[in-house]
Amino acid sequence: MATPHARDLMSADVKRIPPETPVAAVARMFANQGISTVAVSDETGRLLGVVTESDLIRRLANEDKPARSGWLARMFADDRSEAQRYIQSHGATAGDVMSTQVVTVGPEETAFHIARLMEEHRIRRVLVVEDGRILGLVSRSDLVRVLVTAEPLTPDQQSDEGIRKAVVAAMRQEPWADTAYIDVKVRDGIVEFHGFRRSATEYKALHVLAQNVPGVKGVQDNTRSLPGYFAE
Repeated sequence: MATPHARDLMSADVKRIPPETPVAAVARMFANQGISTVAVSDETGRLLGVVTESDLIRRLANEDKPARSGWLARMFADDRSEAQRYIQSHGATAGDVMSTQVVTVGPEETAFHIARLMEEHRIRRVLVVEDGRILGLVSRSDLVRVLVTAEPLTPDQQSDEGIRKAVVAAMRQEPWADTAYIDVKVRDGIVEFHGFRRSATEYKALHVLAQNVPGVKGVQDNTRSLPGYFAE
């Protein structure tokens, strides 16, 4: 399938608000419009930060925070961080409570890179920005659509030889798949692995790898465990 990019996946309908927007107005926007993120931008459209549901929930959580007591706790406290947290949890405007460390991508970033960023940062959406200005937003649901809009298979991809080449190429991309010990054959769309594998985990991973190759109808494992000290 062709590699989709941020410009292909993004929604241009990103809610933008100025930094002086009251927090109460942001909360009403979330409740009434069913959204969970707004971008904070200046009058030129340049991104300043984002406000999410998590930023607002932090305000509620702060009300349950026990008061810090004792000289030892005060001595080792990071006053600057504590002050910043106080601003974000008690601030009256979007500019006060917004997160300024925003994960963004350019319009040419691939869906694969965006997915990795979401996993690494544990976020559900990424803003698409160019020259500091907001172009759109890519969400997890946008990435899921990539999986269901794959292009039709070409005749070569469906041929046994095309499948075999694709499986071998995929194996060469993975450090755990050793093509020196494993031979690949394909008959009528059925992938057959022959040779030696280091572990049961590698056996399972080979199945998953083959099943992700377009045109594969099934997988047969004819490998054996490596003898002696070669095995894991």
